[in-house]
Amino acid sequence: MCCWMVDTFGTEEQRARFLPDTVTMENLMSYCLTEPDSGSDAASLKTVAVREGNMYRVTGSKAFISGAGSSEYYVVMVRTGEGTKGISCLVIPKNSEGLSFGKNENKMGWNCQPTRIITLENVMVPEENLLGGVEGQGFKMAMAGLDGGRINISTCSLGAAQKALDLAIDYTKERKQFGKPIAGFQNTQFKLAEMAAKVQSSRLMIRQAATALDQNDPSKTPLAAMAKFHATDKCWEVVDEALQLHGGYGYLKDYPVERYLRDLRVHRILEGTNEVMKMIVSRSLLA
Repeated sequence: MCCWMVDTFGTEEQRARFLPDTVTMENLMSYCLTEPDSGSDAASLKTVAVREGNMYRVTGSKAFISGAGSSEYYVVMVRTGEGTKGISCLVIPKNSEGLSFGKNENKMGWNCQPTRIITLENVMVPEENLLGGVEGQGFKMAMAGLDGGRINISTCSLGAAQKALDLAIDYTKERKQFGKPIAGFQNTQFKLAEMAAKVQSSRLMIRQAATALDQNDPSKTPLAAMAKFHATDKCWEVVDEALQLHGGYGYLKDYPVERYLRDLRVHRILEGTNEVMKMIVSRSLLA
């Protein structure tokens, strides 16, 4: 997502400087929009960047930052003026003086990657790190980046749901109760059919949204929002049903389904809550 933002909105010099080692994943970037007091109301962010000559002095904090402490670069939305047009975007290197990281959050799931608060205390950032070279474009960049981020998160849910469905099919064929595999009961068969329909509908909506984004279709934002709330809701339901079909064994960490359930739960919050996704879609319908 961050690489896409740099590639789409950055200057030629910025693309040459930041992308070669990040598109290969030699180094990573972290997207920094959310703050302790600014979540769904992203435009109320308070992290401030004050221009001093050819530098920006940045003060504030960002919360729930994926990869914080591990990523080499931080794509940070900062306030340089008033309102949404007073938000700019700075790319801040990890080794910047005054940039520090909080403790790794103790999360319900997503434990394979760190999540921390970022604190910026009088961090001096050169003007050539202002993405696009123009102030006031940060909110637009942040929202555009989220279209792709929502498709990414939807795809993560889809992958886990497909795997959970595959595991549930295998398990119900092997597990026997009342003298036959539980896959032989119509209730199980109907549940598997419903799970498969949720997986397939999610896949189709994600592909449609991804195509719209690639083609810069005017409907890309509501389509990404639809795909995000549909896929993350329905795929979580699929994993929940897969755990149910595993019975008590599904609740054990010896089986992977419980981890999928914990990992997928946050997808309905990340990249904009599903309630905000419905706001985006309804506004597009009523515009």
